[in-house]
Amino acid sequence: MKQLVNALSKSLEGKTAEEVLECVLQKYGKRIALASSLGIEDQALTDMILKINPSARIFTIDTGRLFHETYSLIDRTNRTYGIKMEVYFPDFAHVEKYAACNGVNAFYESVDLRKECCRIRKILPLQRALSDLDLWICGLRQEQSVTRTGVKVVEWDEANRRIKVNPLAQWSEQDVWNYIKANNVPCNTLHDKNYPSIGCQPCTRAVQSGEDVRAGRWWWENPEHKECGLHR
Repeated sequence: MKQLVNALSKSLEGKTAEEVLECVLQKYGKRIALASSLGIEDQALTDMILKINPSARIFTIDTGRLFHETYSLIDRTNRTYGIKMEVYFPDFAHVEKYAACNGVNAFYESVDLRKECCRIRKILPLQRALSDLDLWICGLRQEQSVTRTGVKVVEWDEANRRIKVNPLAQWSEQDVWNYIKANNVPCNTLHDKNYPSIGCQPCTRAVQSGEDVRAGRWWWENPEHKECGLHR
C-alpha cells in the first residue's frame, strides 16, 4: 500500500487542487468521495468537485448536535448545486448508552469521555460511509492547527485503511476565502460571527482576535488534544 500511496503522490506532485481532484475523480469514480464537514475548505472542494463531475459523491455526518446554521447550509448547498448530499447518522443505541452511563454533556469532563462521544457520533458513522470507498477526500490544511502541520496531499489513513487526499494541504486560509468569494460558494453564516472552525454546537465557540482558527473547537482542552479522531 505504501507503494501505491507513493506512486499516487508522485503523479500528483506540482498539480493544482483542481488538477488533483480531476485526476483522482477520473481514476476512482464511485470509489472516492468527499467527506464534508461543511467548513469553508470542504465547501470550496464541493464547488471544485461538482464542476468536474456533477454526480461525484459527497457525504457529511450529522452528529445530532450541529448548529441550526449548519443544517441550513446543507439545504443551501443541495439547492445551489442540485444535489442530495449523503448524510450519515450515529447509531441511536450507542448515543443512548453513552448518555445513560455518562450524562448528556459528559464530554466536558475528560478528554477520554469527549473522544468517546466523538467516536460514537463521528467515527463510527464515518466508517460506514467509507465502507465502499478506496479513497476519501478531505479539506485538511497544514496551517489549520498544530496537529495538522504535517498534512500531505496524499496520505495513508492507517485508522481507516484508506488513502486520504487533501487537495488544499498547502493552501492558506486566505486562499480558501479568495476561492469562496470568487466562485460565490455558499458557506456557514456563523463564519461572520467569528466561528472559523465549526463542529458540534456544545463543543464550538467563537474565537477572539489573534486566536488560532481552531481555538474555538474543544476550547477547554490543550491544543495537542484537539482532534476528534477522524484525522489522526
